[in-house]
Amino acid sequence: MLPHAFAVLQQFPFSERRPGISYFAVHPVSWSEATVLERRFPSGIDAGQATLIVAELIHDDYAYVFEAHWDLWTPDLSSGNWVLKPAAAEFIVQGEKFDEGAYQQTGHIQIDFALDSYFLQPETELSDQTRAKIRDNVAKLVEFSVKVEKNSGVSSRLLWSESEESLAKKLIARLQKVQ
Repeated sequence: MLPHAFAVLQQFPFSERRPGISYFAVHPVSWSEATVLERRFPSGIDAGQATLIVAELIHDDYAYVFEAHWDLWTPDLSSGNWVLKPAAAEFIVQGEKFDEGAYQQTGHIQIDFALDSYFLQPETELSDQTRAKIRDNVAKLVEFSVKVEKNSGVSSRLLWSESEESLAKKLIARLQKVQ
């Protein structure tokens, strides 16, 4: 499990402004239990270092959460321009016995990219610049997803959104508008 998580983290395009892993936590048994280890790294640490630290606490009934950032285009409401800003992504790695086998529903490795608005910008007027920035953000997501599939040994992937709608369908619909 942890070698696969490390392989996924190696594919991630870390932010230039906030490189590396900025936080990790180790959760025993279920999400309702207190963490056994939490660390913050304001300057970020290498994914290899983070997984080595966590490897000392490897158990099949534990979950491991890593936080990192990547640079995504975001509209700056004050200037009207688009800027590259670090956006958080959370990597959740679950052992087979963690939370009564929750991985069977959610997978061993989940990646939470936070709000889908980075990729959809539903409230933003579609100018040429907006179309280009949305396409760039989606391209970064797709490129990362393809790299993970090719280089980490994953057996499947699913793009999911908190709105409970298929993120892939929402992305396709939005991209059809920005072409």
